[in-house]
Amino acid sequence: MQIVVMSDTHGDSHVIDQVRGFYPHVETMIHCGDSELPFSHAALDGMKKVRGNCDLDKAFPEEIIVQVGDAALFVTHGHLFNVKSSMLALLYRAKEVDAHIVCFGHSHLLGAEMIDDVLFINPGSLLKPRGGNEKSFAVIDIQASYYQVDFFTENNDRLSTHTFVRA
Repeated sequence: MQIVVMSDTHGDSHVIDQVRGFYPHVETMIHCGDSELPFSHAALDGMKKVRGNCDLDKAFPEEIIVQVGDAALFVTHGHLFNVKSSMLALLYRAKEVDAHIVCFGHSHLLGAEMIDDVLFINPGSLLKPRGGNEKSFAVIDIQASYYQVDFFTENNDRLSTHTFVRA
């Protein structure tokens, strides 16, 4: 089961539409906040989405749980958990809500790591990447015994692939 995850598009609805066009048959698409678009914007239609620190529309929830098959995904922007300093507060929240995967943004730094049997994924930014990275998004493939996380550029060129054994 594939899930497309993006974050920090900061008002660029075109890049959201572009990524959606690469994956027309994916059932679950997630935006981890700072879209800077209205909650009801067409580019976000049907997406699971949360509010980032730059989102003014209060219709966005601060966090959501998305169930995909047997995996529970906790989605938040990350600013309320100080993710630029540590993953600890985010890990505690993930454990509280029994999440298997955490999707977040805020730092504009792509990454995937397993911490205490919880997979943390930051898709990076599709508009303003940091740390010398390219504009990016992630695709999660959930399998019975593992998760595969692929990072792609805004043009759908693969940057890297990471595999994690499920607990």
